[in-house]
Amino acid sequence: MAEFKETPVTNSDLELVSFVTSHCDRWRDHRDTNFLPTWDEYERIYYGIWSDQDKTRDSERSRLVSPAMRQAVENKCSEIMEATTGRGTYFDIDDDFQDLDKRDVELTKRQLHDDLKKDKALKVWKDVNRNAEIFGTGIAEILVKEKIEYVPATRQLPGQQVAAIGVEEKPRVSVPSKSIHPRNFLIDPNAEAIDDGLGVAIDEYVNLFQIVKGIEEGIYRKVNIQPEYVDTNLEPEQLSTSFKDDKVRILRYYGLVPREYLEQLENEGAEVADLFPEDSPGDKYSDLVEAIIVIANGQQLLKAERSPYMMKDRPVVAYRPETVPGRFWGVGTVQKGYNMQKAIDAQYRSHLDSLALTTAPMMAADATRLPRGASYKVQPGKTLLVNGNPNEVLFPFKFGNTDPANNATAQEFERMLLQATGTLDSAALTQSAAAGGQGGMGMSVAMSSIMKKSKQALINFQEDFLVPFIKKTAYRYMQFDPENYPSRDFKFIVSSSLGMVAREYEQQQFIGLLQTLGPQSPIVPLVLKSIVQSSSLDNREELASALDEMSKPDPAQQQMQMQQAQVQLELVQSQSAALQGQAKESEANAIESQAKAQKAMVEAELMPERVKTDLVRNISANLPANADDKEFEKRAKIAELILKEREIISKEQMVGKQMKMQ
Repeated sequence: MAEFKETPVTNSDLELVSFVTSHCDRWRDHRDTNFLPTWDEYERIYYGIWSDQDKTRDSERSRLVSPAMRQAVENKCSEIMEATTGRGTYFDIDDDFQDLDKRDVELTKRQLHDDLKKDKALKVWKDVNRNAEIFGTGIAEILVKEKIEYVPATRQLPGQQVAAIGVEEKPRVSVPSKSIHPRNFLIDPNAEAIDDGLGVAIDEYVNLFQIVKGIEEGIYRKVNIQPEYVDTNLEPEQLSTSFKDDKVRILRYYGLVPREYLEQLENEGAEVADLFPEDSPGDKYSDLVEAIIVIANGQQLLKAERSPYMMKDRPVVAYRPETVPGRFWGVGTVQKGYNMQKAIDAQYRSHLDSLALTTAPMMAADATRLPRGASYKVQPGKTLLVNGNPNEVLFPFKFGNTDPANNATAQEFERMLLQATGTLDSAALTQSAAAGGQGGMGMSVAMSSIMKKSKQALINFQEDFLVPFIKKTAYRYMQFDPENYPSRDFKFIVSSSLGMVAREYEQQQFIGLLQTLGPQSPIVPLVLKSIVQSSSLDNREELASALDEMSKPDPAQQQMQMQQAQVQLELVQSQSAALQGQAKESEANAIESQAKAQKAMVEAELMPERVKTDLVRNISANLPANADDKEFEKRAKIAELILKEREIISKEQMVGKQMKMQ
């Protein structure tokens, strides 16, 4: 370790440390009293660790811990993680509609995806989700570090045709995160969220070399740090023994502190004012500022500064599967199914204890007829020496019979546990589907129940954890890496989907839809694209692009189709013109025929008059020059008689024709 001059301890240090530690101690007492015993038991249930204090009865001898609760927790975690990260892209950025250039948003989104992958954010989310289902609350801390990345490189030597192969150092701003165990997290009991209370703190053991490295790099104040190990409650409960060497207890406090304390630290030597008068306890909260305080071993101040983050937010994000109004700590899967888990363990353990009494051989013996000092444990091939008839001295026996219904009862408790936790395994899913009847209705009802419950948990994970986590991470990059991240008010949208089980059900629905459609249906490409996009294939984006290309028409084929359509149109037009000509010709013929008919009708109407006229002309044509009127009248009467005779004959002919027709 490099030599340095130790920073002297001032009254300002003591006052600030006292303010932070006194609050954290009260918060810790409240948390430990109300939650720590149950958290320890929840952790043992999940990891299958037996403890004497978890006995359901004093005479219990079996140490079996049923995996039913672990199955329920893993089902919940897998559904949420698959729904949020199963498709690779788990968030999007909504750009301003007035921004015509969308490339900056796309570049920022890709850069943030790459940096989150480098910092292994998905692993942290998985751990946070698991802690939330076990303890009711999952917590993550967001850090900011500057890393040096070593990249293989080839560099051409000047003036030579030889290249040097080596590595290059590239500085990179990293925003890693870490999952915080609820046992190591402290918060104001009056708060319902991270930003609502006076502050939050992370209390944990850190390796000594990390603190020394921080001191050498100027991150921490120069203090004479010593390893110290006292409180074992900060360690994972499943460990029987803890490693105690080279550990330093670190308290990282993110919250409000009196402004005067920080000003005194900035101006060393100033008079320290008493901010804790007995008659006005509220004076210490009159002027507070957001700060970061790091304390080692409960007394040494390593760091004290105002919040360096531009958004003045606390670098902690919490997620609760089910919230309790008025309380920060939430409810997880283990708490929901705790009673059923205890019933399952009690049933299985009693069954195993009964098997021990009914299967292991036991012997009753006459002690007066046994050799002194002999061992009478029953084992194969052993010879027992007795004084008298062995049938009279020794008597094998057992206590009753093991009830075979114990396993059935335990399985019923497992079903109730899955019901209490809102999960469903494959066997229970099949039973629910069978109970729903034929025609797929049972499966639909069972799947709809799973999807609705998973959707509720997914909403909490998105709103309480995923969106705040991405926002705070992006703000850190905007502040400390402005070259890659422009400072803009981006709106982050979570790109979630259905969980794995619900997605498989959705795929079956799409496949059933394809079976009802013909291969030439125009919506078949859309359904195929939906199936590919909702799958978990690594190359689904390539497949979707290929389907888009397949759905686009070929330019040559499209031109040929246009030509065929043009030829067909011309053919239709020519046929239409021919039909129109024929129609006009028919119309002309019809008009001519109509004119002829009208002419015939007119001639028929004029025929009697013409006959009369001809008759008059004939009568008067042959008269002599000296004929008188009587001769003319005589001829007229004769002509009139002839006409009447012809009229009578015509009528008789018409009547005869009508009679023949009848």
